[in-house]
Amino acid sequence: MPSIRVLIVDDAVVVRKALSDGLSHDPDLEVVGTASNGRLALAKLQTIRADVILLDIEMPEMNGLEAIPEIRKILPKAPIIMFSTLTERGAEATLDALSLGATDYVTKPSNMDMGSTSSSITAELIPKIRALCHLPVTPRTSTGVAALPSAKQLGAVIRTRSAPFRPTRIHIVTIGVSTGGPDALGILLPSIPAQFPLPIVVAQHMPPVFTAMLAKRLSEKCAVPVRECVSGEVLEPGCVWIAPGDYHMTVQKEENRVVLRTNQGPRENFCRPAVDVLFRSVAQTFGINSLGVILTGMGQDGLKGCEALCAAGASVIIQDEASSVVWGMPGFVARAGLAEKILPLNQIAGEITRRAASQFPLQLAHQL
Repeated sequence: MPSIRVLIVDDAVVVRKALSDGLSHDPDLEVVGTASNGRLALAKLQTIRADVILLDIEMPEMNGLEAIPEIRKILPKAPIIMFSTLTERGAEATLDALSLGATDYVTKPSNMDMGSTSSSITAELIPKIRALCHLPVTPRTSTGVAALPSAKQLGAVIRTRSAPFRPTRIHIVTIGVSTGGPDALGILLPSIPAQFPLPIVVAQHMPPVFTAMLAKRLSEKCAVPVRECVSGEVLEPGCVWIAPGDYHMTVQKEENRVVLRTNQGPRENFCRPAVDVLFRSVAQTFGINSLGVILTGMGQDGLKGCEALCAAGASVIIQDEASSVVWGMPGFVARAGLAEKILPLNQIAGEITRRAASQFPLQLAHQL
């Protein structure tokens, strides 16, 4: 199998060296070039073939945001992974990068020493590169056999789950999403009409600061309010809550109301917030009256949560492979036979709204 060819673009020599050294430990990855700014990267792309671009945001002459549209002219579909900082400015620039055509991002360690950088590469960057290039999640072993296959390579037959025999009222919509999520949510949520009669809760794999910025941007584009969850808020119809970075979000009954709660319990599937945590709480609180939605994302977070929803009699719909950046999370749910429908991203909001409209026809029928 040919190596995945990586171009590293960062103005810091120590970062370029740390990334090159870290990626060299994966036999499936090959660093074919480095550049200190976007202009030099574009020149390199005239002479080398790169499968993945690792791109810093702040650089002299041509920064990452300026470089993305130019890179896309040369490599329309190659993954571009941005380096971000855990700051409000970094979050805003990263979301700008994603809207310009970047594929995903990783956050730089606050202390760019060799140890923390190597650990970050192993834990976050290498799995992202492999997932975006449809490789097994872990590198080849000494025998050349992958230890953990990706969802795409499992080869199981995809089967959908039969819909409930009789219509069931939906009281909540819960969404799980990861890689490719900001763009996916930016397409789905603005298509939800005003006066939508149900609450929507979202677990998006993102760090602190990023989720607040994402919620703010989405709210500016949507007919329904979108906000980052604050623990103790009462769940209300017609509002979207996004789990805050580094916190799990749950829904739970307290007296005669349903309240949103956050916690910093153990990570699940290496994630916090985790989709499984949110979906389990929805299944426990709303049972059959829930609708689960799994969108693009790497890994299998959401699989156990969908199992809980289905066990409670609820419905699950997922994004299809063709419209997903990574068909990891939805792929695992599909292969487990838990999805009632597998839809392109641009049809999911309509499906959600139609199901709500069947319960509240006077409110929503004219908006469909």
